[in-house]
Amino acid sequence: MGCRALAALLLSLLAGTRSAVLNTEARTVEADVLSRRCVMMRLVDFSYEQYQKALRQSAGAVVIILPRSISSVPQDVVRQFMEIEPEMLAMETIVPVYFAVEDEELLSIYEQTRAASASQGSASAAEVLLHTATANGFQMVTSGAQSKAINDWLIPSVEGRLTGLGGEDLPTVVIVAHYDSFGVAPWLSHGADSNGSGISVLLELARLFSRLYTYRRTHAGYNLLFFASGGGKFNYQGTKRWLEDNLDHTDSSLLQDNVAFVLCLDTLGRGNSLHLHVSKPPKEGTLQHAFLRELEMVVANQFPEVKFSMVHKKINLAEDMLAWEHERFAIRRLPAFTISHLESHRDSLRNSIMDRRARIDTKALTRNTQIIAEALTRVIYNLTEKGAPADMQIFTDQMQIQQEQLESVMDWLSSQPRAAQLIDKDSTFLNTLEYYMGRYLKDVKQHHVKADKRDPEFVFYDQLKQVMNAYRVKPAIFDLLLAVCIAAYLGVAYVAVQHFGLLYKLIQRLSLKTKQQ
Repeated sequence: MGCRALAALLLSLLAGTRSAVLNTEARTVEADVLSRRCVMMRLVDFSYEQYQKALRQSAGAVVIILPRSISSVPQDVVRQFMEIEPEMLAMETIVPVYFAVEDEELLSIYEQTRAASASQGSASAAEVLLHTATANGFQMVTSGAQSKAINDWLIPSVEGRLTGLGGEDLPTVVIVAHYDSFGVAPWLSHGADSNGSGISVLLELARLFSRLYTYRRTHAGYNLLFFASGGGKFNYQGTKRWLEDNLDHTDSSLLQDNVAFVLCLDTLGRGNSLHLHVSKPPKEGTLQHAFLRELEMVVANQFPEVKFSMVHKKINLAEDMLAWEHERFAIRRLPAFTISHLESHRDSLRNSIMDRRARIDTKALTRNTQIIAEALTRVIYNLTEKGAPADMQIFTDQMQIQQEQLESVMDWLSSQPRAAQLIDKDSTFLNTLEYYMGRYLKDVKQHHVKADKRDPEFVFYDQLKQVMNAYRVKPAIFDLLLAVCIAAYLGVAYVAVQHFGLLYKLIQRLSLKTKQQ
């Protein structure tokens, strides 16, 4: 079968796909027969029914082609795909599913394959046979091996602190955000809003409060503990182990002494609403209740366009996955809540490869950062009790929220995939995060989580990315028809040689008849 290498495509595998060896013809969903074919789909034409059709017909593989710019895709298409992603992840399939970012070569392959597939579906049997014999096709080939479990993978987290005026015996406010992203394809999971926005706010709060804690006259009577956690998308494993190490395996920790409250930051990059998610409504007279009131007051007096509410949801220990990060702290009886622009933890935005930088509203992110910073400052400095006006803005002039800083941090975070399977303790991303936190905080250090070999709570696999080669080929039936034609030609030549005398006499007779006429 003649072939020519046309393109080498870099693809990210569907999370959970562990068998990825492929050598089969390319088709699109317009073709009637998809069995043992590599089915190609573009995101703009993608539907769950088509995806199911390919799986039902036992396709050899599925390649979903994503556009380079998500902003160019209609929002209804993006929203539909985000709703489908959880079902794709939950479904068990032996068919390898790939995701590739489009380029000119890949689109050319797709369009040619689509034209061939469509003509087969609308033509007669004879036309299909002729087209099959004469048309060019593409053979999609990977050399990937069976994925193997990575037994010694570490999930790193980074912590740092600002010590309040008066020593470490002061109450501690803990500010937490998980940095990892999640989606149907790990290598394409950039997690701009979930939770790049949360990390951006955490780093900006660290910068602001480091300046306040530099001078004795602006030094608050609270310790601030900042924690950028790993494994957030895997049931907050980084936070869970960090709590165990600080509460169960050490004699001295800011978490053991006096935790005022824990503020978790999650999905803060867009929208005109903010929700404080709690497992138990805060009691009056507590600092967490004071923080809730300060949030309400700051929003009402300084940002009236924002809709603020408290969302109460009890922890459901029967579920495998916790809803929000603050529930990890609440289980250990630490007062905690999560602030987010999402009203529900089930929103598909939190686990989608469609969560890209283009979906972040930098003005909304800056505004949400200021709301949190203003409310937190009013609480730890007790400004309301001291008579500070409700509409007084603290972070202005030289102390204002730096929108350019937030933009650059968001650009950095969303420029790279941050799936937990891709970030280890020596990754460039983690070293940069640690360096950034070290500019503003003290005692910055990494904390590592390793799965228990006897009863692992998470298992990661290799082979998350594959190279697929596309070869331009003639179909096998073309070789068969060519062989038949050659055999017929040789047969005619053989008969002609064997009966040359008869053939010569016949030619002479025909010549004489022609002359006589």
